[in-house]
Amino acid sequence: MLTRELLPQPGGRGRLAANELSVAVVGGGIAGLAAACVLVEHGARVVLYEKEPHFGGRAGAWTDRVEGVGAFEMERGFHAFFRQYYNLRELIRRVDPALDVLVPLEDYPLLGPEGSESFARLSHRTPLNLVQLVARTRSLRLRDLARVNVSAALAMLRFDLDRTYARYDAVTAKQYLDGLGFPPAARQMLFDVFAHSFFNPEATMSAAELLMMFHFYFVGNPEGLVFDVVRRPFSHALWGPLASYLAARGAELAPDTDVVEIVRHADGGFSVATAASRCERVDACVLALSVPGLKRLISSSPSLAGPLRAGVESLEVTLPFAVWRLWLDVPTLRGRPPFAGTTGIGLLDNISLYDRFEDQSRTWARGSGGTVVELHAYAIPADASDEDVRRDLLAGLHRCYPETRRARRIGERYLRRCDCPAFAAGSFASRPGVVTEIDGVVLAGDHVKLPIPSALMERAATSGMLAANHLLARHGVAGEPIWSVPRRGLLGGRRAREWLPWVG
Repeated sequence: MLTRELLPQPGGRGRLAANELSVAVVGGGIAGLAAACVLVEHGARVVLYEKEPHFGGRAGAWTDRVEGVGAFEMERGFHAFFRQYYNLRELIRRVDPALDVLVPLEDYPLLGPEGSESFARLSHRTPLNLVQLVARTRSLRLRDLARVNVSAALAMLRFDLDRTYARYDAVTAKQYLDGLGFPPAARQMLFDVFAHSFFNPEATMSAAELLMMFHFYFVGNPEGLVFDVVRRPFSHALWGPLASYLAARGAELAPDTDVVEIVRHADGGFSVATAASRCERVDACVLALSVPGLKRLISSSPSLAGPLRAGVESLEVTLPFAVWRLWLDVPTLRGRPPFAGTTGIGLLDNISLYDRFEDQSRTWARGSGGTVVELHAYAIPADASDEDVRRDLLAGLHRCYPETRRARRIGERYLRRCDCPAFAAGSFASRPGVVTEIDGVVLAGDHVKLPIPSALMERAATSGMLAANHLLARHGVAGEPIWSVPRRGLLGGRRAREWLPWVG
């Protein structure tokens, strides 16, 4: 049976001595908050810089106002808190030990032109969960299985970080999925919606990254694929409380502060310069920035650029994504799920009914008799106009939930961003990891290469904790325990020989 694993970490004493280590954490997203928490808890002096006025990064939230609606907390789209997000959940437990802010959803439904699929009540055991999923998939018949490329399909169960990336990183996700031999309708429901959920188009995304995601979320996940959501806006539930937690432990918070250069000194220290002409001397730096932000900072910091340039310049962003939140004057039908993934319905990738799980939206819906709907499109064509995107998303909503056709829009907020990391085929070898060639400089973020399978918010939190652990280990201090789903699949590495000795 697959179970979660504890990543080996260096041992050591429990806490730094006074004034032993000062750290600039540049970037106040999940990775930066995680790094700052671990560092300050172990006695480091921490300054947390964030360019935006709010924390949370790409999962941040801020107060907005829309005519007809009033003030509300806006975010960059729906976020699922899967139950194998072990390290992110440990971060949240700093301010919510019982995780009361998380609401469990009963299902993870997928809507498509041929009907719907459900991930509810699947076994948490592999391969039983796969057998159950195939058995309930109406678009996959018994005779279709005879045409499936078994060798390619078994790669999902053979996940091994080194072997999988060596074999499949140069292959695109589309090439891999094309080679499986699944019927188009079954592929659309079982794989296309999954691949698209990581903002990267199949035509360019690494097949190894796709296989890692499939292992992390499904075949190697001991917790099941159904997830939790946050019952309150992120700013109220998570990032505001974590900022207060850090401040109470002596961290200096510097929101609305743009770091424009880091200077490396001959004695091993660093000076951190901001756009407002502030200059702070520190012993170490955690660069927990988005891909565009990291590239800008390295290009403006000549003393860092040499050792870091090649890895950082290899990073790219993927296609844009769009989020459209709508306040409608009529409710959706009672049986509609709070969240549904979609596939084969134009640009629409998911529909979230915020008034079904978030308190602020629920209060508005009760008072107005309407509903708060959010539509999300991943990896949209770069040349698609916002008008075309909105038209396509609205058509998808009306197709999936016909009762919304008669709704009047009371308010709306539309966001389009292009700053999520690309995981292109062949990019793994040059992707930088947490530890860099510069002693005292570490990287964190969901674009960073990790020694364990991880993705999205969990990869951000894990990378931040690993970055802090590395800096603490240099001073002989033991850091944060790091948890992972099994690092190998059921048929991966040594585990394969334990189960099936004939598997290569």
